[in-house]
Amino acid sequence: MINSVCFLLSAISHVDIVCAQEKPPVVIPPVVEQQLENLTQANEDAITEDDAYLQEMQHFLKEPLNLNYADEGLLQQIRLLTPLQISNLLSYRKIFGNFIDIYELQAIPGWDIFLIKRILPYITVSEKIILFNSLSSRFHNGDQTLLVRSTQVLEKSAGYLKDSGSHYDGSPQKLLVRYKYKFKNSMQFGFTAEKDAGESFFKNAQKQGFDFYSAHFFIRNLGVIKSLAIGDFSINLGQGLTQWQSLSFGKGAEILNIKRQSDVLRPYNSAGEILFNRGVGITLQKNKWEGTMFASYRKIDANIEMDSVDDEEHISSFNISGYHRTATELENKNAQKQFTLGGNANYSTEKIHVGFNAVHYQFDKAIQKRDLLYNKYALTGKRAGNYSVDYSYTFKNLHFFGEAAVDERLYKAFVNGLAISPQSSVDMSFLYRKISPGYQSLNGNAFTENTYPNNESGFYTGITIRPTNFIRVDAYADFYRFPWLKFRTDGPSTGNDYMFQLTYKPNKEVEIYSRYKVENKAINYNPLEEVMNPLVNKPKQGWRTQMNFKLDKTITLRSRVELNWFDKRGEEAGTGFLTYVDFLYKPLLKPFSGNIRFCYFETDGYNSRMYAFENDVLYSYSIPVFFDKGYRYYLNVNYDISKKLTAWFRFAQTIYADKNVIGSALDEIKGNRKSEVKLQLIYSF
Repeated sequence: MINSVCFLLSAISHVDIVCAQEKPPVVIPPVVEQQLENLTQANEDAITEDDAYLQEMQHFLKEPLNLNYADEGLLQQIRLLTPLQISNLLSYRKIFGNFIDIYELQAIPGWDIFLIKRILPYITVSEKIILFNSLSSRFHNGDQTLLVRSTQVLEKSAGYLKDSGSHYDGSPQKLLVRYKYKFKNSMQFGFTAEKDAGESFFKNAQKQGFDFYSAHFFIRNLGVIKSLAIGDFSINLGQGLTQWQSLSFGKGAEILNIKRQSDVLRPYNSAGEILFNRGVGITLQKNKWEGTMFASYRKIDANIEMDSVDDEEHISSFNISGYHRTATELENKNAQKQFTLGGNANYSTEKIHVGFNAVHYQFDKAIQKRDLLYNKYALTGKRAGNYSVDYSYTFKNLHFFGEAAVDERLYKAFVNGLAISPQSSVDMSFLYRKISPGYQSLNGNAFTENTYPNNESGFYTGITIRPTNFIRVDAYADFYRFPWLKFRTDGPSTGNDYMFQLTYKPNKEVEIYSRYKVENKAINYNPLEEVMNPLVNKPKQGWRTQMNFKLDKTITLRSRVELNWFDKRGEEAGTGFLTYVDFLYKPLLKPFSGNIRFCYFETDGYNSRMYAFENDVLYSYSIPVFFDKGYRYYLNVNYDISKKLTAWFRFAQTIYADKNVIGSALDEIKGNRKSEVKLQLIYSF
């Protein structure tokens, strides 16, 4: 059946579609790699241990999403479809009925051959398999996996040399254990246990074993219960002004993906220790109405300070690293108790959506930021809250969406966007946001230049043009303003971003893209140590070209050349250069596969640093930062020991040309090289 579908699709479109007899491990699409690199570059402290997206994509490889019965929430989980593409698919299916073969997708407005090829491994069209609706029946015939992963930097850093007062309390190994049971897309449960490098294990401060434990139970489509979560779960509301705890993207080549898309209630079983709720959540659905309620109680890491006036403890900041290695980090562990109560009610039709969102936080200790001018509007006290209405409207090839929110102190925030396809070869997007300097959202994550939705107004516009079947042009421009002070920006400031990308894909074996990007923002610059910190624009420019060549069915070559310039005409001008070559080997119907990379980088310093996405073991990835001068290489090997047991091995090493010390403080390593080894086993039963 699959072969016949591929033949029909090829005959109609004159473009070959790859139809392998086996499902390969999930490969992150290049557009997603770029988005992850952008997230890391914008915020180096970004949480990267949330691998829910990779787990979902791997699940869809094994259990492809049936486009004949998938609802909007399931279609959003692929993260490769725009709101217009989802709306057009649902409308097409309503008018013409179920799809008979994959090739019918080309008749959907906005669905071209490149999109179909990209999502083909994750989808299917077939008659619906009748699932057992009873709860007890879902505990049988599901997939069970047990994952064990160990990671270690081989060189010993200063934190493990206990000849000083401050040191790491535990061993240098990072350990992860995760068990998960999943029945189709209807039910899943499991637990996660993790220990970071430097944390104790069954001794000292961690006599209970792992530093972090997580457990979840999640069920979908049980009568009027659309979803039920017990344990750890994530909540995604509106456009991220109130709360958004799942992976979300910002500016990139996919200019239509400016809208936040997700089910409100999602299971959580990642190793990240920050962005999740712990308690109970439920979503009820009846016809066009849907309602979600949730309650959460957690202890979170925070820095405690003593108020000299009233002699009471207060929280000066939250600790989002998740590390508990030193005496100070252990003292801050679970220092703040947080109770969260919230919900969502929405009404949705095929074209219209209106939702109401509310989140309220209650803290054990009062929050009191340091007395600095940029903290004038910071979150204070023992309570906080966010309330909003989100909305969307689809008309033909136009999709309008937005969210209007207020916080506990009635400071306002607005996000409004428009995605439009004026013709089959052109897509355009526009987004305007205006967020008060006083607006505070503890777990917000909207489409903004700032890491959190606060103190910003801006206008974004993007365009995609496909002049031929093998050429694609993507470009965007973003203009923004920060009306109040920020960290390292002692005054109101403005900024702008521009990106232009040309992609050339003449056939399924070759893909080349070239990108030019400019960013211009003001920061404090005070080399003369004047009384006032003047603001100076520090422009960054970058040019990248990446090439992918599929030599045959088993071997793929990939290479990148990248240059950047920091403050090109300024006193602190710096340049950077990076190039790498990847060799990926995946023989069909063989139990092993692997890939290797060789990378060279050279920059004038940290300001001209660069980032590059790296392949890793299954459900993991890394995006290291490159600066100074050196080499980096890594090797990944995957071997199926049996039908149930699979092993991954990774070795990565960075060698610096002109250094005899790497890192600083407790992470300082004597020498010029840093090596990391990783081993992972997955047992499926």
